This record gives sequence, structure tokens and C-alpha cells, in this order.
Amino acid sequence: MPIINRMAELHDEITAWRRDFHTMPELLYDVHKTAAKVSEMLRDFGCDYVVEGIGRTGVVGIIEGKNAEDGPVIGLRADMDALPIEETSGKPWASKERGKMHACGHDGHTAMLLGAARYLSETRNFSGKVALIFQPAEEGGAGGRAMVEDGLMERFDISEVYGMHNLPGLPVGQFGTCTGPITASTDEFNIEIFGKGTHAAFPHLGTDGIVAAAQCITAIQTIVSRDANPLDSLVVSVTQVHAGSSHNIIPESVKLNGTIRCFSKETREFAARRLEEIVRGIAAAHDVEAKTEILTGYPVTVNHESQTEYAINVANSISGEQNVDGNFSPMLGGEDFSFMLESRPGAFIFMGNGDTPGLHNSAYDFNDEAIPHGCSYWVRLVETRLPA
Repeated sequence: MPIINRMAELHDEITAWRRDFHTMPELLYDVHKTAAKVSEMLRDFGCDYVVEGIGRTGVVGIIEGKNAEDGPVIGLRADMDALPIEETSGKPWASKERGKMHACGHDGHTAMLLGAARYLSETRNFSGKVALIFQPAEEGGAGGRAMVEDGLMERFDISEVYGMHNLPGLPVGQFGTCTGPITASTDEFNIEIFGKGTHAAFPHLGTDGIVAAAQCITAIQTIVSRDANPLDSLVVSVTQVHAGSSHNIIPESVKLNGTIRCFSKETREFAARRLEEIVRGIAAAHDVEAKTEILTGYPVTVNHESQTEYAINVANSISGEQNVDGNFSPMLGGEDFSFMLESRPGAFIFMGNGDTPGLHNSAYDFNDEAIPHGCSYWVRLVETRLPA
């Protein structure tokens, strides 16, 4: 069962939807125009009911199949928000909003799920119900958690949930996923070191927080290289350094910021604890004060075994086994679909976006050639998971 003919027929129309969404990017929970457009389209397609305002600005559309009351409910999720980036793609459908763009393909995710919604509303060749989940604030706002905490799973009686994301570098028509962790936890840290400022010509009259900060930056690297089990994937990166205002002043304080990425709860807790210990020890050695703050981000996205096997089989039916990697290497990027997978069993899969600029790049654009593959995946997922 390759690409569904109807999805191929709708390709141009879905592409037009996608490009329209691309021109009107919105950030975090402020996706009011996008959510309103999604809701309007779902109603026009004939969804049995559409609920807005789940998780603040999320939208859920329900399509009932045959024996709707007796069958299970599966959830299909797409994200709607954009990023605070000035677009440089030069495309005719480029963002019309300064400093905002769909640099992660959420416009494509939304359009593909809408395409599947139109098909499923027309055919209803399945049992049970489908919950079409359109989520805000994936990009750092934990919109997935907000929807779960707002009763998403219980309110719509969802028993399984599935997500999909495009991936530049993976050829169009190919898919990749794996059982277990597929994206990492995304914690952040803030370190502030307080010394005693002085004239740079008289360092002995103060305590130099910059020297202590430099030692911290170096020592933090040993969390991965010397403290963690080499078989455990872990990244600890210092990404910001803020200090000083003049060439001849040793400043009063230094700020360091960064991120911790890993694939297990145990490694996550260990890295945070070790970071605090290192900073505290170096501060004492240099006679300065230090404060470390760990900001808990998205949890690890963990695919459930049986649902992942099912997702692989569906992808195989569309693209062929040679184009589906069921042992895809996990990625240290983050994904707040993790909150949904903590709440219900399910699976997250990557689909190819081809040879395009990378995600979160100002020149990125979703590859519209991928649309029939993504739409077909959603439809086959429903029709074979909930056979009529």
C-alpha cells in the first residue's frame, strides 16, 4: 500500500494550506490565528466535533468511524507554533511577520494532519474514533504538558497517541524511529559567580570571578569525559558567558548558562548533581561565592515497544522496508511530545524532509514533496490500527 491516491490528488491543495500557514507564523501559546484557521477547516471537513482552548490555545478535532462508541480512540498530534527567527529563505510564501518564521516545519505538520483529517472525514473507513491534536508552544513552552494537564487524554478517552516530525537530511519518502528513547531531556542551567571587583592592575585587592568561571567551564566538561559512564549518551554544554564592562575592571560577577541533554532519568539527575558539586568546589577554591540553578525542561521522549513496531509497519506499507529505519539513532534534540508519551503509550517517528537547510535555520523551509508521505502515514495508521 504505497502513497494513497487521494492524498496525491490533494497534494497541491494541502501545499497551498501549508504555505498560507508559513506566511503567518505565531509564537508559543499566541497561535490564535493558526488555531482559528485549523478549527474552521476541521469543521468544514465534517469533523464530528471540534474543541478549542485545550492547553490554552490547543485544538482537538474528533472524527468518529464505524462502531464509534465501541472502539478505542487514538490521538494524532501536530504542533502549530513557530520560532523567533528572521526568515532568509527568499521563498514567495516567506513569513510576513518580522522576527518570526516557521523554521521547524510545524506549518507542514499542521497541514499534513489537516490533509489526513479531510480524508478520514470523507471515508470513515475505521472503527472507534480519531482525536486530531493541534498543539501550541512546542518550541520551549511545553504546550504538550499544558494539553495533558488540561485533561486531553481523559476528556477524549485517548488510549494511544502518535507524533511525527520532519527531518532535513533524511530523503523524502524515508522514515526513522526506534523503540525506547528517541529524543533527549532538555534541562538548562544558570551559574552566577560573585567575586570582589577591583581595578585590573591590582587583582590582589579583589577576588576574580572570571578566573573561577573559566575553571568551571573547563571542569564541567569532565562530567561527560570522566564522570559519566561512556556508554550513556550525555551532553553538557556551556552556551553563554556574560561578564565585565571594561578592559581595566575585574567585574563583581560572572554568569554562565548552558544545557544538559541525555536519555535517562538517572543520568539526568547525576549530571545536575555533579554540575552543582563542581561549581561549589571551584568557588570555594577561588574564594568566591556561586549559585547554580537547574531549570527542568522536557523529559526524554520514550517510544513504547508495541506502538513503535506498529508505526514501523505502517511506514513500511507506504515507503517499503528499505526506506524505513526501525533502529534509528536517537537524537539529543528535545521534543515535548514526551509529555504525551508519559501519559499514554504511543510512538514518535521522523519523516524525511530531503536536502534542505537544517531545523531552526533562517533559510529552512518545509519540503512540500513530503506532504503525501506524511498524510498517507497518518491515514494508514488509523485505518490499520482501527480496522473497520
